[in-house]
Amino acid sequence: MANVIGRLQEEALKRKNRLKELRFKRNHEELQQIMVNEVSANIPKPVFRNYKHVTEYEIQESSAIANQAGIVEKQIDAQLEMMTTPIVIDEIDIVNLAPRKPDWDLKRDVSKKLEKLDRKTQKAIAEIIRDRLIAGQEQDILKAVNVATSAPSVALNENHTDN
Repeated sequence: MANVIGRLQEEALKRKNRLKELRFKRNHEELQQIMVNEVSANIPKPVFRNYKHVTEYEIQESSAIANQAGIVEKQIDAQLEMMTTPIVIDEIDIVNLAPRKPDWDLKRDVSKKLEKLDRKTQKAIAEIIRDRLIAGQEQDILKAVNVATSAPSVALNENHTDN
């Protein structure tokens, strides 16, 4: 029996220890929750910069814009009424009524390309002229050489014919 009482006391002590541990865990968790709540209370709240607060000034300003919209509508109505009245033109300028030439848009679009081609054409013409001048100079030199060699014979022929 002493053995049974000792065993019951041991189990009671174990239960006491477990209960103490559970209380300690529960208290520890509660303390952590309290600390988390305190920390979260200290965290600054976000500032929404894209959000605009509506103030009385802004409300008055928006109503002023609405009033201006009414003024614009009145002006548009007045212009529409003026458009309904027939317009009498005393003079018609025939020059302004004449249509454009059918190829005006082609000339406008192709003008840049034509400028480039015109420059290339001018360069090609200049090269051809240079080539002809160089070829012409060579022919002139050949003629000069031929004239120089033929001059004494021509002079001899003239002297013989004069005698």
